[in-house]
Amino acid sequence: MQLGDQRASGNVEDRRGIGIVGGGLGVGGIVIAVIAYFIGFDPGAAINVAQQVAAPRTLQEVPKGAPSDAVGQFVAKVLGSTEDVWGKIFQQSNSRYRPPTLVLFDGQVKSACGTGQSAMGPFYCPDDQKLYIDLSFFRDLQTRFKAPGDFARAYVIAHEVGHHVQNLTGTLKAGSNQASVRQELQADCYAGVWGHHAGNMKQLEAGDIAEALNAATAIGDDRLQQQGQGRVVPESFTHGSSEQRVRWFKRGLDSGRPKDCDTASASSL
Repeated sequence: MQLGDQRASGNVEDRRGIGIVGGGLGVGGIVIAVIAYFIGFDPGAAINVAQQVAAPRTLQEVPKGAPSDAVGQFVAKVLGSTEDVWGKIFQQSNSRYRPPTLVLFDGQVKSACGTGQSAMGPFYCPDDQKLYIDLSFFRDLQTRFKAPGDFARAYVIAHEVGHHVQNLTGTLKAGSNQASVRQELQADCYAGVWGHHAGNMKQLEAGDIAEALNAATAIGDDRLQQQGQGRVVPESFTHGSSEQRVRWFKRGLDSGRPKDCDTASASSL
């Protein structure tokens, strides 16, 4: 990606390296988190379960603003790019985009949706309008899921921002596994919408699109279930298959129009 001229967003809370008072999740909570991570379980539900087994913890003062380290700057610039893109899209429909806050953390984190754990992967909490990510996920993306590249990382952030867009537009709601799949695929499509406009802003390089498509393939429910439990159970999908995630991301990427991401009324996913 070419983010040299992109402003870094100041809507970042850097909780990395901040000590937390109290115990951890314990064995039960870690098992729940790992299972949720590999089978694509609803992060909100997993967080709430993990919270029940976690000891109370207290956060110290949290630095806010764009971090100064290289990976922190990258994340802040990707977030800034999503703010610029969605700000213009919302303005075109005579509404105002309220940017989310991105929280960087190590290991565990407290959110308004409960206690999160890094093994669950990145997640969005609608109750505080914040997206949470342990940057070790980027390492997992490269080594465990074989999906390297800066645009693969940017896709992950843009997907969580897509959930924020759903929250602002009133389409982010709890429901069945099938409803969850439709919401996740719409967030993939919204990530593609951002990618389309990032390309128009000359922020993409040769090979970036392939990186994002590879990442979408790597974290499909069918791929994760096969790796985690040796079999695929479509009825338990919560995020969509690899093929579905790729298709909806490409749909948003090709058109750049949020209206083309209506998974709720789509007859076929």
